[in-house]
Amino acid sequence: MKKLHEIRDVVQHKHPLIHCITNPISINQCANAILAVGARPIMAEHPLEVREITKTADALLCNLGNITDARMESMKIALITAKEKGISTVIDAVGIACSALRRNFLGELLKTGTPTVIKGNYSEIAALYFENYRSSGVDADASLDQNAVSRMAAELAQSYGTVILASGKTDIITDGKRLICGNNGTPRLASVTGTGCMLGALCAAYLSVSRDMDAAVCACSVLGICGQLAQTAPGSGSFMVHLMDGLSTLSAVEFETDISLEEFDLETI
Repeated sequence: MKKLHEIRDVVQHKHPLIHCITNPISINQCANAILAVGARPIMAEHPLEVREITKTADALLCNLGNITDARMESMKIALITAKEKGISTVIDAVGIACSALRRNFLGELLKTGTPTVIKGNYSEIAALYFENYRSSGVDADASLDQNAVSRMAAELAQSYGTVILASGKTDIITDGKRLICGNNGTPRLASVTGTGCMLGALCAAYLSVSRDMDAAVCACSVLGICGQLAQTAPGSGSFMVHLMDGLSTLSAVEFETDISLEEFDLETI
C-alpha cells in the first residue's frame, strides 16, 4: 500500500509528460484523466513528429482503437524511440479479438520491442494467448473465467517478459511472478465510452515514475475507486463528470479506505 501511495504522490509532484497515440473516440477522456492525476498529456500522432515528441516524454501509450495507417506508422516509430531511450511503454490491445488487422499489427509491434505493460480486456488477452480466439466488438466476453484469464495472463507475462493487465469486473495484473486482482470498480464504467482507454492512460502516467506492475495496480485501483464514488450520479453524462472529479480530488484516505486487492500464488490458479 505504501508503494501505491508513493506512486500517486510522485506523479502529482513531478508532473511527468505522457505521450499518447490513441483513438479520437477517447482522446479527450485520456488527456483529462492524465491531467486529473497530476501528469501532463501530449497526444501527437503524425509520423513526422512522433520521434521528436517521444524522446521528450516520460512514458508512452499506444492504443490500437480505431486504428489508421498514420497511427500504425507512428506507433512503430514511437516504440522504437522509446526502446532507444529507455522510456516506459503501454500497448493497449483494443479490438484485437475482433480484428485480424489489429491482431497482426500487435504482433508486429511486439517484434519491435517488448512494452512495459500489455493491457487488454479479458477477450483481448485471450486473443493474444489463443491465435484463433475471436469475439464480437471491443467488449469483453462475459463467459471468460477469471481463473482461466489469470493463467493466460501469467503465461503471457512470462513469455514476453512484461506486465500483463487484463481488465474486467476483476482486474488481473501479473508480471509472471506475482499476480494481483483488483476488485474496485462498477458496471457503470462500461456505460460510457473511453473508460478502458483511460485506464491505459493512467497506467502510462504511473509507469512514468514506477517501472513495475505496481503502476498498473495503482491505475486499476484509482479508476475503480473513482468509478465507485461517481456512481451516485443519475445518468451517464453526470457519471462521467463525477468520475473526472474523482480522479482529480481522490484523497489518500479515500484511496486507502476503499482499495480492494488480493494477491494470489501463481501455482494455485
